[in-house]
Amino acid sequence: MGTGGRYGLRPGKGNAEGVVAGKGNTDGVAATPTPTAASASCQYRCIECNQEAKELYRDYNHGVLKITICKSCQKPVDKYIEYDPVIILINAILCKAQAYRHILFNTKINMHGKLCIFCLLCEAYLRWWQLQDSNQNTDPNDFIRYAKEWDFYRMFAIASLEQAAFFTGIFTFLWVERPTTAKKKPDFILLLKALLLSSYGKLLLIPAVIWEHDYTSLCLRLIKVFVLTSNFQAIRVTLNISRKLSFLAIFSGLLVESTMVYFFQRMEWDVGSDCTIYKSQDF
Repeated sequence: MGTGGRYGLRPGKGNAEGVVAGKGNTDGVAATPTPTAASASCQYRCIECNQEAKELYRDYNHGVLKITICKSCQKPVDKYIEYDPVIILINAILCKAQAYRHILFNTKINMHGKLCIFCLLCEAYLRWWQLQDSNQNTDPNDFIRYAKEWDFYRMFAIASLEQAAFFTGIFTFLWVERPTTAKKKPDFILLLKALLLSSYGKLLLIPAVIWEHDYTSLCLRLIKVFVLTSNFQAIRVTLNISRKLSFLAIFSGLLVESTMVYFFQRMEWDVGSDCTIYKSQDF
């Protein structure tokens, strides 16, 4: 989520490190600007009012760059193009809508698939670790070791199915509520990418397990809440809908995911779900 800023601008934006220079005195600059960042279509968004914009900055003569001002709110379209990626990451962690709009609409990030796989591996490791902790076996037999390895693959598959169920619940609710959630057809591809990026909080599962202590159970709960909060903000920013509808979408996703977990438990599969982990760690 933190990649962006002047290093993650979409192609055709040029070197944005000069944006800061554009804030200085522009006396003597040619009257006719050269909008090298302009586009025939409005492909960017104002991070303040969510209005579409054709460009983020203009490139004047002598390499002077000036941030574009939004015609709707009279504020800079995207102030984050001046910011360091670390600052953008901190604002994203704080779930600021402006940071989410910058990352989702005004940058080009192609790490959705890799991030999704890595987050699923973290969640699968957490479940596999809990499963091995509850089934201690010191038998050095190769069959036992291979069985433990396949347990990890099984946890990865189950975590993938549960995440797919969670996203399915969200998309189903938003599809049903589509006439009231947006004036135009919602971009579900962009929403999927936003949900994958906003699930980056799952990366914190591994440190919580490695540095195990008495508060590990609480940490896992807080990580779950943080991920859901990030998903909530991603839905609200991407579709520009109310907090109520975003909350109902998250609730629908959790309902479908819980149904999937219940189905696995009825099949007598040890899924290592969050509820099971929390209960076992409380004792």
